[in-house]
Amino acid sequence: MVELLYFPFFVGLLILVSPFVGYYMAFVLNAKVLPLERLFQKFLYSGEPKSQTPKQYLNSMFVFHLLGGGILFLILKYQNFLPMNSLGFKGMDFDLAFNTTISFITNTNWQAYSGESQLSNFSQMVGLTPQNFLSAGVGISILTFVSRAIVSSSATKFGNFWQDLFRSTFYILFPISFFVAILLVGQGVVQSFQEPIHTLGLDGQPLTIPLGPAASQIAIKQIGTNGGGFFGVNSAHPFENPTPVSNFIQMFSILFLPASCVFLYGKITNSFRHAWVIFFVMLAFFILGFLGVFYSEWNHSGFWEGKEFRFSLTESTLWLSSTTAASNGSVNSMHDSYSPLAGGIAIFQMMLGEIIFGGVGTGMYGMFLFLILTVFLSGLMTGRTPEYFGKKIGSYEIKWTLFGILAPTVCILAGTTITIFLESGYSAKGPHALSQILYAYSSAAGNNGSAFAGFSADTIWGNLSLGLSMLVGRFSVIYAVVLVAGSLGGKVTTKSSEGNFQLDTMLFGFLVFSVIIVVCGLSFFPVLALGPILEHIMIENGIFF
Repeated sequence: MVELLYFPFFVGLLILVSPFVGYYMAFVLNAKVLPLERLFQKFLYSGEPKSQTPKQYLNSMFVFHLLGGGILFLILKYQNFLPMNSLGFKGMDFDLAFNTTISFITNTNWQAYSGESQLSNFSQMVGLTPQNFLSAGVGISILTFVSRAIVSSSATKFGNFWQDLFRSTFYILFPISFFVAILLVGQGVVQSFQEPIHTLGLDGQPLTIPLGPAASQIAIKQIGTNGGGFFGVNSAHPFENPTPVSNFIQMFSILFLPASCVFLYGKITNSFRHAWVIFFVMLAFFILGFLGVFYSEWNHSGFWEGKEFRFSLTESTLWLSSTTAASNGSVNSMHDSYSPLAGGIAIFQMMLGEIIFGGVGTGMYGMFLFLILTVFLSGLMTGRTPEYFGKKIGSYEIKWTLFGILAPTVCILAGTTITIFLESGYSAKGPHALSQILYAYSSAAGNNGSAFAGFSADTIWGNLSLGLSMLVGRFSVIYAVVLVAGSLGGKVTTKSSEGNFQLDTMLFGFLVFSVIIVVCGLSFFPVLALGPILEHIMIENGIFF
Protein backbone atom coordinates (compact mmCIF):
# COMPACT_ATOMS: atom_id res chain seq x y z
CA MET A 1 0.00 0.00 0.00
CA VAL A 2 2.83 2.42 0.88
CA GLU A 3 4.49 1.81 -2.47
CA LEU A 4 1.22 2.42 -4.33
CA LEU A 5 0.84 5.81 -2.63
CA TYR A 6 4.49 6.83 -3.04
CA PHE A 7 4.22 8.36 -6.52
CA PRO A 8 0.87 10.18 -5.96
CA PHE A 9 2.23 11.63 -2.71
CA PHE A 10 5.42 12.75 -4.51
CA VAL A 11 3.48 14.47 -7.31
CA GLY A 12 0.96 16.01 -4.90
CA LEU A 13 3.72 17.50 -2.77
CA LEU A 14 5.39 18.87 -5.90
CA ILE A 15 2.15 20.59 -6.97
CA LEU A 16 1.64 21.98 -3.46
CA VAL A 17 5.13 23.35 -2.80
CA SER A 18 6.21 24.67 -6.21
CA PRO A 19 3.92 27.76 -6.52
CA PHE A 20 4.90 29.12 -3.10
CA VAL A 21 8.63 28.69 -3.74
CA GLY A 22 8.24 30.23 -7.19
CA TYR A 23 6.52 33.30 -5.77
CA TYR A 24 9.27 33.66 -3.16
CA MET A 25 11.91 33.49 -5.91
CA ALA A 26 10.11 36.18 -7.90
CA PHE A 27 9.92 38.42 -4.83
CA VAL A 28 13.65 38.04 -4.19
CA LEU A 29 14.73 38.64 -7.77
CA ASN A 30 12.51 41.68 -8.37
CA ALA A 31 12.92 43.32 -4.95
CA LYS A 32 14.35 46.83 -4.88
CA VAL A 33 16.71 46.16 -1.96
CA LEU A 34 17.18 43.02 0.13
CA PRO A 35 18.52 42.75 3.70
CA LEU A 36 22.34 42.82 3.89
CA GLU A 37 22.59 43.25 0.11
CA ARG A 38 24.11 46.72 0.28
CA LEU A 39 26.98 45.34 2.37
CA PHE A 40 28.09 43.34 -0.66
CA GLN A 41 27.17 45.74 -3.45
CA LYS A 42 30.35 47.76 -3.19
CA PHE A 43 32.35 44.61 -4.01
CA LEU A 44 30.12 43.68 -6.96
CA TYR A 45 29.11 46.94 -8.62
CA SER A 46 30.32 50.47 -9.08
CA GLY A 47 27.43 52.27 -7.39
CA GLU A 48 23.92 51.01 -8.01
CA PRO A 49 23.64 48.02 -10.36
CA LYS A 50 22.75 49.24 -13.83
CA SER A 51 20.25 47.46 -16.03
CA GLN A 52 21.82 45.73 -19.04
CA THR A 53 20.91 45.10 -22.66
CA PRO A 54 20.75 41.48 -23.89
CA LYS A 55 24.29 41.58 -25.26
CA GLN A 56 25.67 43.23 -22.11
CA TYR A 57 23.94 40.59 -20.01
CA LEU A 58 25.44 37.82 -22.16
CA ASN A 59 28.90 39.39 -22.08
CA SER A 60 28.81 39.54 -18.27
CA MET A 61 27.79 35.90 -18.13
CA PHE A 62 30.58 34.78 -20.47
CA VAL A 63 33.22 36.76 -18.55
CA PHE A 64 32.00 35.19 -15.33
CA HIS A 65 32.26 31.68 -16.77
CA LEU A 66 35.73 32.29 -18.20
CA LEU A 67 37.02 33.42 -14.81
CA GLY A 68 35.29 30.67 -12.85
CA GLY A 69 36.22 27.98 -15.34
CA GLY A 70 39.88 29.05 -15.35
CA ILE A 71 40.10 28.87 -11.56
CA LEU A 72 38.41 25.46 -11.43
CA PHE A 73 40.67 24.07 -14.16
CA LEU A 74 43.80 25.11 -12.25
CA ILE A 75 42.50 23.55 -9.01
CA LEU A 76 41.82 20.22 -10.72
CA LYS A 77 45.05 20.21 -12.73
CA TYR A 78 47.28 21.06 -9.77
CA GLN A 79 45.41 19.61 -6.79
CA ASN A 80 48.56 17.71 -5.77
CA PHE A 81 50.09 21.06 -4.71
CA LEU A 82 47.01 22.15 -2.75
CA PRO A 83 45.96 21.38 0.84
CA MET A 84 43.38 18.84 2.12
CA ASN A 85 44.78 16.04 -0.02
CA SER A 86 45.51 13.40 2.62
CA LEU A 87 45.39 10.50 0.12
CA GLY A 88 47.94 12.21 -2.14
CA PHE A 89 45.87 12.37 -5.33
CA LYS A 90 47.74 13.67 -8.37
CA GLY A 91 46.37 16.41 -10.59
CA MET A 92 44.01 15.49 -13.41
CA ASP A 93 45.27 15.08 -16.95
CA PHE A 94 44.60 18.05 -19.21
CA ASP A 95 41.68 16.52 -21.12
CA LEU A 96 39.96 15.20 -17.98
CA ALA A 97 40.43 18.54 -16.17
CA PHE A 98 39.00 20.31 -19.23
CA ASN A 99 36.01 17.97 -19.36
CA THR A 100 35.30 18.26 -15.63
CA THR A 101 35.61 22.05 -15.70
CA ILE A 102 33.18 22.36 -18.60
CA SER A 103 30.91 19.86 -16.89
CA PHE A 104 30.55 21.88 -13.70
CA ILE A 105 30.32 25.39 -15.16
CA THR A 106 27.53 24.21 -17.51
CA ASN A 107 25.49 22.62 -14.68
CA THR A 108 26.05 19.20 -16.27
CA ASN A 109 28.31 17.52 -13.69
CA TRP A 110 29.26 14.74 -16.07
CA GLN A 111 31.78 12.63 -14.16
CA ALA A 112 34.45 10.82 -16.16
CA TYR A 113 36.21 10.29 -12.82
CA SER A 114 35.40 8.67 -9.48
CA GLY A 115 35.11 11.33 -6.80
CA GLU A 116 36.51 9.58 -3.72
CA SER A 117 39.44 8.02 -5.62
CA GLN A 118 40.59 10.93 -7.79
CA LEU A 119 39.66 14.20 -6.10
CA SER A 120 40.91 15.74 -2.86
CA ASN A 121 38.57 17.31 -0.33
CA PHE A 122 39.92 20.71 -1.42
CA SER A 123 38.99 20.07 -5.06
CA GLN A 124 35.52 18.90 -4.04
CA MET A 125 34.84 21.74 -1.58
CA VAL A 126 36.61 24.75 -3.09
CA GLY A 127 36.52 23.71 -6.75
CA LEU A 128 33.30 21.84 -7.45
CA THR A 129 30.81 22.89 -4.77
CA PRO A 130 30.89 26.65 -5.56
CA GLN A 131 30.24 25.88 -9.23
CA ASN A 132 27.22 23.82 -8.18
CA PHE A 133 25.76 27.00 -6.68
CA LEU A 134 26.89 29.38 -9.39
CA SER A 135 25.88 27.34 -12.45
CA ALA A 136 22.39 26.93 -10.99
CA GLY A 137 22.33 30.64 -10.13
CA VAL A 138 23.11 31.48 -13.76
CA GLY A 139 20.11 29.40 -14.88
CA ILE A 140 17.79 31.31 -12.55
CA SER A 141 19.30 34.62 -13.66
CA ILE A 142 18.75 33.92 -17.36
CA LEU A 143 15.14 32.92 -16.72
CA THR A 144 14.59 36.11 -14.73
CA PHE A 145 16.01 38.19 -17.59
CA VAL A 146 13.71 36.44 -20.10
CA SER A 147 10.67 36.93 -17.85
CA ARG A 148 11.31 40.66 -17.46
CA ALA A 149 11.87 41.11 -21.19
CA ILE A 150 8.60 39.42 -22.15
CA VAL A 151 6.48 41.90 -20.19
CA SER A 152 8.45 45.00 -21.15
CA SER A 153 7.26 47.30 -23.88
CA SER A 154 9.75 49.05 -26.17
CA ALA A 155 12.49 48.59 -23.56
CA THR A 156 16.09 47.58 -24.21
CA LYS A 157 17.39 46.79 -20.71
CA PHE A 158 16.04 44.05 -18.46
CA GLY A 159 18.15 43.65 -15.32
CA ASN A 160 21.73 43.24 -14.18
CA PHE A 161 23.46 39.84 -14.42
CA TRP A 162 25.65 40.32 -11.36
CA GLN A 163 22.74 41.32 -9.14
CA ASP A 164 20.55 38.50 -10.41
CA LEU A 165 23.33 35.96 -9.85
CA PHE A 166 24.05 37.26 -6.36
CA ARG A 167 20.40 37.10 -5.33
CA SER A 168 19.85 33.68 -6.91
CA THR A 169 22.84 32.24 -5.09
CA PHE A 170 22.67 33.81 -1.64
CA TYR A 171 18.93 34.34 -1.15
CA ILE A 172 17.56 31.23 -2.87
CA LEU A 173 20.07 28.42 -3.40
CA PHE A 174 22.20 28.83 -0.29
CA PRO A 175 19.46 28.88 2.40
CA ILE A 176 17.53 26.00 0.80
CA SER A 177 20.70 23.93 0.41
CA PHE A 178 21.76 24.64 3.99
CA PHE A 179 18.40 23.38 5.25
CA VAL A 180 18.54 20.25 3.07
CA ALA A 181 22.13 19.55 4.15
CA ILE A 182 21.05 19.59 7.81
CA LEU A 183 18.25 17.13 7.00
CA LEU A 184 20.70 14.84 5.22
CA VAL A 185 23.22 14.90 8.05
CA GLY A 186 20.35 13.93 10.36
CA GLN A 187 19.79 10.87 8.17
CA GLY A 188 23.42 9.82 8.41
CA VAL A 189 24.91 11.30 5.24
CA VAL A 190 28.65 11.78 5.80
CA GLN A 191 29.90 15.29 6.64
CA SER A 192 33.39 14.87 8.05
CA PHE A 193 36.97 16.08 7.80
CA GLN A 194 38.37 12.96 9.47
CA GLU A 195 41.03 10.82 7.88
CA PRO A 196 39.87 7.82 5.80
CA ILE A 197 39.02 4.66 7.70
CA HIS A 198 41.53 1.82 7.21
CA THR A 199 40.08 -1.62 7.85
CA LEU A 200 39.81 -5.11 6.37
CA GLY A 201 37.26 -6.04 3.73
CA LEU A 202 35.11 -9.17 3.65
CA ASP A 203 37.88 -10.94 1.74
CA GLY A 204 40.42 -10.09 4.46
CA GLN A 205 42.28 -7.60 2.28
CA PRO A 206 43.12 -4.05 3.45
CA LEU A 207 40.35 -1.58 2.66
CA THR A 208 40.36 2.23 2.71
CA ILE A 209 36.98 3.92 3.23
CA PRO A 210 37.16 7.65 2.30
CA LEU A 211 35.15 10.16 4.29
CA GLY A 212 34.63 13.83 3.57
CA PRO A 213 32.24 16.80 3.52
CA ALA A 214 29.66 14.97 1.41
CA ALA A 215 26.30 16.25 2.75
CA SER A 216 27.04 19.89 1.91
CA GLN A 217 27.85 19.02 -1.70
CA ILE A 218 24.97 16.54 -2.06
CA ALA A 219 22.41 19.14 -0.97
CA ILE A 220 23.34 21.61 -3.68
CA LYS A 221 23.95 18.89 -6.27
CA GLN A 222 20.25 18.00 -5.96
CA ILE A 223 18.80 21.46 -5.29
CA GLY A 224 20.77 22.99 -8.16
CA THR A 225 20.07 20.05 -10.54
CA ASN A 226 23.81 19.47 -10.80
CA GLY A 227 23.98 15.77 -9.94
CA GLY A 228 27.72 15.28 -9.43
CA GLY A 229 28.24 12.84 -6.57
CA PHE A 230 30.88 13.08 -3.87
CA PHE A 231 31.42 9.35 -4.33
CA GLY A 232 31.83 7.54 -7.63
CA VAL A 233 28.56 5.59 -7.53
CA ASN A 234 26.67 8.75 -6.61
CA SER A 235 23.48 8.42 -4.57
CA ALA A 236 23.65 4.62 -4.72
CA HIS A 237 26.49 4.95 -2.16
CA PRO A 238 25.31 4.37 1.44
CA PHE A 239 27.40 7.33 2.64
CA GLU A 240 25.54 9.62 0.21
CA ASN A 241 22.10 8.10 0.52
CA PRO A 242 21.77 5.85 3.58
CA THR A 243 18.00 5.67 4.26
CA PRO A 244 14.62 5.75 2.48
CA VAL A 245 14.04 9.18 4.05
CA SER A 246 17.29 10.59 2.64
CA ASN A 247 16.31 9.02 -0.68
CA PHE A 248 12.97 10.87 -0.73
CA ILE A 249 14.55 14.17 0.38
CA GLN A 250 17.13 14.01 -2.40
CA MET A 251 14.66 12.87 -5.04
CA PHE A 252 12.18 15.63 -4.20
CA SER A 253 15.04 18.16 -4.13
CA ILE A 254 15.80 17.28 -7.75
CA LEU A 255 12.44 18.50 -9.04
CA PHE A 256 10.85 21.07 -6.77
CA LEU A 257 13.07 24.06 -7.64
CA PRO A 258 12.86 23.52 -11.44
CA ALA A 259 9.09 23.19 -11.04
CA SER A 260 9.05 26.36 -8.95
CA CYS A 261 10.79 28.23 -11.78
CA VAL A 262 7.62 27.84 -13.87
CA PHE A 263 5.77 29.90 -11.27
CA LEU A 264 8.67 32.35 -11.02
CA TYR A 265 8.04 32.94 -14.73
CA GLY A 266 4.30 33.22 -14.14
CA LYS A 267 4.71 35.66 -11.27
CA ILE A 268 7.07 38.04 -13.08
CA THR A 269 4.98 37.96 -16.26
CA ASN A 270 1.77 38.20 -14.21
CA SER A 271 0.35 35.19 -16.07
CA PHE A 272 -0.55 32.61 -13.42
CA ARG A 273 -2.90 30.57 -15.60
CA HIS A 274 -0.32 30.43 -18.39
CA ALA A 275 2.22 29.16 -15.84
CA TRP A 276 -0.18 26.43 -14.71
CA VAL A 277 -0.67 25.33 -18.34
CA ILE A 278 3.12 25.07 -18.78
CA PHE A 279 3.45 23.23 -15.47
CA PHE A 280 0.86 20.61 -16.41
CA VAL A 281 2.44 20.07 -19.84
CA MET A 282 5.71 19.31 -18.08
CA LEU A 283 3.91 17.17 -15.50
CA ALA A 284 2.15 15.19 -18.25
CA PHE A 285 5.51 14.30 -19.83
CA PHE A 286 6.89 13.38 -16.41
CA ILE A 287 3.97 11.13 -15.46
CA LEU A 288 3.94 9.35 -18.83
CA GLY A 289 7.69 8.83 -18.60
CA PHE A 290 7.48 7.37 -15.09
CA LEU A 291 4.62 5.05 -16.00
CA GLY A 292 6.57 3.78 -19.01
CA VAL A 293 9.72 3.15 -16.96
CA PHE A 294 7.80 1.53 -14.10
CA TYR A 295 5.83 -0.77 -16.42
CA SER A 296 8.95 -1.86 -18.30
CA GLU A 297 10.85 -2.62 -15.10
CA TRP A 298 7.88 -4.40 -13.53
CA ASN A 299 7.50 -6.46 -16.71
CA HIS A 300 11.25 -7.32 -16.70
CA SER A 301 11.71 -7.87 -12.98
CA GLY A 302 14.82 -9.99 -13.51
CA PHE A 303 17.04 -6.98 -14.33
CA TRP A 304 18.45 -6.49 -10.81
CA GLU A 305 22.15 -6.12 -11.55
CA GLY A 306 23.31 -2.62 -10.66
CA LYS A 307 20.25 -1.78 -8.51
CA GLU A 308 19.90 -1.28 -4.79
CA PHE A 309 17.75 -3.86 -2.99
CA ARG A 310 17.28 -1.38 -0.15
CA PHE A 311 15.20 0.80 -2.49
CA SER A 312 11.90 -0.41 -3.91
CA LEU A 313 10.98 -0.61 -7.59
CA THR A 314 8.99 2.63 -7.26
CA GLU A 315 11.87 4.47 -5.59
CA SER A 316 14.41 3.38 -8.20
CA THR A 317 12.23 4.03 -11.26
CA LEU A 318 10.96 7.35 -9.90
CA TRP A 319 14.55 8.48 -9.35
CA LEU A 320 15.50 7.54 -12.93
CA SER A 321 12.46 9.42 -14.23
CA SER A 322 13.16 12.46 -12.06
CA THR A 323 16.88 12.76 -12.73
CA THR A 324 16.55 12.50 -16.53
CA ALA A 325 13.52 14.81 -16.59
CA ALA A 326 15.32 17.44 -14.54
CA SER A 327 18.79 17.35 -16.16
CA ASN A 328 20.12 16.40 -12.74
CA GLY A 329 22.16 13.31 -13.53
CA SER A 330 22.42 11.83 -10.04
CA VAL A 331 21.56 8.15 -9.69
CA ASN A 332 20.53 5.70 -6.96
CA SER A 333 20.92 2.76 -9.35
CA MET A 334 22.90 2.17 -12.52
CA HIS A 335 20.89 3.19 -15.57
CA ASP A 336 22.72 0.72 -17.80
CA SER A 337 21.03 -2.05 -15.79
CA TYR A 338 17.50 -1.01 -16.73
CA SER A 339 15.40 -2.70 -19.38
CA PRO A 340 15.81 -1.31 -22.93
CA LEU A 341 12.45 0.47 -22.92
CA ALA A 342 13.14 2.14 -19.56
CA GLY A 343 16.59 3.21 -20.74
CA GLY A 344 15.10 4.51 -24.00
CA ILE A 345 12.59 6.65 -22.12
CA ALA A 346 15.41 8.11 -20.01
CA ILE A 347 17.34 8.93 -23.19
CA PHE A 348 14.30 10.54 -24.83
CA GLN A 349 13.61 12.70 -21.77
CA MET A 350 17.13 14.11 -22.05
CA MET A 351 16.76 14.56 -25.79
CA LEU A 352 13.79 16.86 -25.23
CA GLY A 353 16.29 19.45 -24.08
CA GLU A 354 15.76 20.06 -20.36
CA ILE A 355 12.09 20.95 -20.63
CA ILE A 356 10.35 18.33 -18.45
CA PHE A 357 10.97 20.66 -15.51
CA GLY A 358 14.62 20.53 -16.59
CA GLY A 359 17.46 22.26 -14.76
CA VAL A 360 16.96 25.14 -12.35
CA GLY A 361 15.87 27.99 -14.61
CA THR A 362 17.03 26.17 -17.74
CA GLY A 363 13.94 23.98 -17.96
CA MET A 364 11.62 26.97 -18.14
CA TYR A 365 13.71 29.05 -20.52
CA GLY A 366 14.20 25.94 -22.70
CA MET A 367 10.41 25.52 -22.73
CA PHE A 368 10.17 29.21 -23.69
CA LEU A 369 11.61 28.34 -27.12
CA PHE A 370 8.93 25.69 -27.66
CA LEU A 371 6.26 28.17 -26.55
CA ILE A 372 7.46 30.64 -29.19
CA LEU A 373 7.51 27.90 -31.83
CA THR A 374 4.01 26.74 -30.88
CA VAL A 375 2.57 30.25 -31.12
CA PHE A 376 4.28 30.77 -34.48
CA LEU A 377 3.00 27.49 -35.96
CA SER A 378 -0.49 28.11 -34.56
CA GLY A 379 -0.52 31.53 -36.18
CA LEU A 380 0.45 30.02 -39.53
CA MET A 381 -2.32 27.42 -39.30
CA THR A 382 -5.03 29.95 -38.44
CA GLY A 383 -3.88 32.80 -40.66
CA ARG A 384 -3.21 35.13 -37.71
CA THR A 385 -0.14 37.17 -36.93
CA PRO A 386 1.66 35.14 -34.26
CA GLU A 387 1.94 37.05 -30.98
CA TYR A 388 3.26 36.07 -27.58
CA PHE A 389 2.20 38.35 -24.71
CA GLY A 390 1.19 40.94 -27.28
CA LYS A 391 4.59 40.85 -29.02
CA LYS A 392 4.66 40.01 -32.72
CA ILE A 393 6.94 37.08 -33.55
CA GLY A 394 9.00 37.65 -36.69
CA SER A 395 11.68 35.88 -38.68
CA TYR A 396 14.46 37.03 -36.33
CA GLU A 397 12.85 35.36 -33.32
CA ILE A 398 12.08 32.15 -35.21
CA LYS A 399 15.61 31.81 -36.57
CA TRP A 400 17.12 32.02 -33.10
CA THR A 401 14.38 29.78 -31.67
CA LEU A 402 15.23 27.05 -34.15
CA PHE A 403 18.94 27.55 -33.49
CA GLY A 404 18.41 27.04 -29.76
CA ILE A 405 16.34 23.89 -30.32
CA LEU A 406 18.47 22.30 -33.06
CA ALA A 407 22.04 23.03 -31.91
CA PRO A 408 21.99 20.44 -29.07
CA THR A 409 20.29 17.99 -31.46
CA VAL A 410 23.22 18.24 -33.87
CA CYS A 411 25.66 17.53 -31.02
CA ILE A 412 23.74 14.40 -29.99
CA LEU A 413 23.48 12.92 -33.48
CA ALA A 414 26.92 13.97 -34.76
CA GLY A 415 28.73 12.92 -31.57
CA THR A 416 27.02 9.53 -31.57
CA THR A 417 27.78 8.90 -35.24
CA ILE A 418 31.47 9.80 -35.02
CA THR A 419 31.99 7.78 -31.83
CA ILE A 420 30.45 4.69 -33.46
CA PHE A 421 32.96 4.89 -36.30
CA LEU A 422 35.82 5.35 -33.82
CA GLU A 423 34.73 2.10 -32.12
CA SER A 424 35.74 3.30 -28.68
CA GLY A 425 34.12 4.21 -25.39
CA TYR A 426 31.58 1.43 -25.05
CA SER A 427 31.63 -2.18 -23.87
CA ALA A 428 28.43 -3.69 -25.27
CA LYS A 429 27.55 -5.09 -28.68
CA GLY A 430 24.58 -4.66 -30.98
CA PRO A 431 21.88 -2.05 -30.32
CA HIS A 432 22.88 -1.67 -26.67
CA ALA A 433 26.26 -0.29 -27.76
CA LEU A 434 24.41 2.40 -29.72
CA SER A 435 22.24 3.09 -26.65
CA GLN A 436 25.33 3.58 -24.48
CA ILE A 437 26.83 6.12 -26.85
CA LEU A 438 23.50 7.82 -27.55
CA TYR A 439 22.87 8.15 -23.82
CA ALA A 440 26.27 9.77 -23.27
CA TYR A 441 25.84 12.47 -25.92
CA SER A 442 22.20 13.08 -24.99
CA SER A 443 23.31 13.50 -21.39
CA ALA A 444 26.09 15.91 -22.35
CA ALA A 445 24.11 18.04 -24.81
CA GLY A 446 21.12 18.05 -22.44
CA ASN A 447 23.41 19.06 -19.53
CA ASN A 448 22.22 16.04 -17.56
CA GLY A 449 25.44 14.31 -16.51
CA SER A 450 24.31 10.73 -15.92
CA ALA A 451 25.63 7.85 -18.02
CA PHE A 452 25.12 4.21 -18.87
CA ALA A 453 27.66 2.32 -16.77
CA GLY A 454 29.22 0.55 -19.76
CA PHE A 455 30.37 3.76 -21.42
CA SER A 456 34.01 4.66 -20.72
CA ALA A 457 34.33 8.39 -21.24
CA ASP A 458 37.81 9.08 -19.87
CA THR A 459 39.57 9.12 -23.23
CA ILE A 460 40.91 12.10 -25.15
CA TRP A 461 38.07 11.88 -27.68
CA GLY A 462 35.43 11.29 -25.02
CA ASN A 463 36.56 14.13 -22.80
CA LEU A 464 36.92 16.68 -25.60
CA SER A 465 33.83 15.77 -27.66
CA LEU A 466 31.55 15.49 -24.64
CA GLY A 467 32.98 18.75 -23.27
CA LEU A 468 32.13 20.49 -26.55
CA SER A 469 28.62 18.99 -26.47
CA MET A 470 28.10 20.37 -22.95
CA LEU A 471 29.20 23.84 -24.03
CA VAL A 472 26.91 23.88 -27.06
CA GLY A 473 24.01 22.37 -25.15
CA ARG A 474 24.22 25.03 -22.47
CA PHE A 475 25.26 28.24 -24.18
CA SER A 476 23.54 27.87 -27.55
CA VAL A 477 20.21 27.72 -25.74
CA ILE A 478 21.09 30.62 -23.42
CA TYR A 479 22.26 32.75 -26.33
CA ALA A 480 19.10 32.01 -28.30
CA VAL A 481 16.59 32.67 -25.51
CA VAL A 482 18.26 35.93 -24.45
CA LEU A 483 18.28 37.27 -28.01
CA VAL A 484 14.70 36.18 -28.66
CA ALA A 485 13.41 37.60 -25.37
CA GLY A 486 15.43 40.79 -25.83
CA SER A 487 14.04 41.27 -29.32
CA LEU A 488 10.47 40.77 -28.10
CA GLY A 489 11.11 43.13 -25.19
CA GLY A 490 12.06 45.88 -27.61
CA LYS A 491 8.70 45.66 -29.39
CA VAL A 492 5.53 47.53 -28.51
CA THR A 493 3.01 45.43 -26.61
CA THR A 494 -0.32 45.36 -28.41
CA LYS A 495 -3.58 45.24 -26.51
CA SER A 496 -5.23 41.86 -26.12
CA SER A 497 -8.41 41.20 -28.09
CA GLU A 498 -10.78 38.33 -28.78
CA GLY A 499 -8.79 37.54 -31.91
CA ASN A 500 -5.56 36.91 -30.00
CA PHE A 501 -4.45 33.35 -29.44
CA GLN A 502 -5.13 32.41 -25.79
CA LEU A 503 -2.09 31.15 -23.88
CA ASP A 504 -3.88 29.89 -20.77
CA THR A 505 -6.16 27.19 -22.16
CA MET A 506 -6.06 23.40 -22.39
CA LEU A 507 -5.92 23.77 -26.18
CA PHE A 508 -2.67 25.71 -25.97
CA GLY A 509 -1.25 23.11 -23.59
CA PHE A 510 -2.18 20.33 -26.00
CA LEU A 511 -0.56 22.22 -28.89
CA VAL A 512 2.67 22.73 -26.93
CA PHE A 513 2.73 19.04 -26.02
CA SER A 514 2.15 18.07 -29.66
CA VAL A 515 4.83 20.40 -31.05
CA ILE A 516 7.41 18.99 -28.63
CA ILE A 517 6.53 15.41 -29.61
CA VAL A 518 6.63 16.16 -33.34
CA VAL A 519 9.90 18.14 -33.30
CA CYS A 520 11.77 15.70 -31.05
CA GLY A 521 10.19 12.64 -32.67
CA LEU A 522 11.30 13.70 -36.15
CA SER A 523 14.79 14.40 -34.84
CA PHE A 524 15.39 11.29 -32.78
CA PHE A 525 12.98 8.45 -33.60
CA PRO A 526 15.26 6.85 -36.26
CA VAL A 527 18.24 6.56 -33.92
CA LEU A 528 16.05 5.44 -31.00
CA ALA A 529 14.57 2.76 -33.27
CA LEU A 530 18.06 1.40 -33.95
CA GLY A 531 19.04 1.48 -30.28
CA PRO A 532 16.71 0.90 -27.32
CA ILE A 533 13.59 0.10 -29.38
CA LEU A 534 15.38 -2.59 -31.42
CA GLU A 535 16.99 -3.98 -28.28
CA HIS A 536 13.56 -4.17 -26.60
CA ILE A 537 12.09 -6.07 -29.57
CA MET A 538 15.02 -8.49 -29.63
CA ILE A 539 14.76 -9.27 -25.91
CA GLU A 540 11.00 -9.75 -26.18
CA ASN A 541 11.75 -12.37 -28.84
CA GLY A 542 14.41 -14.08 -26.73
CA ILE A 543 17.39 -12.74 -28.67
CA PHE A 544 20.30 -11.73 -26.41
CA PHE A 545 23.82 -10.60 -27.25
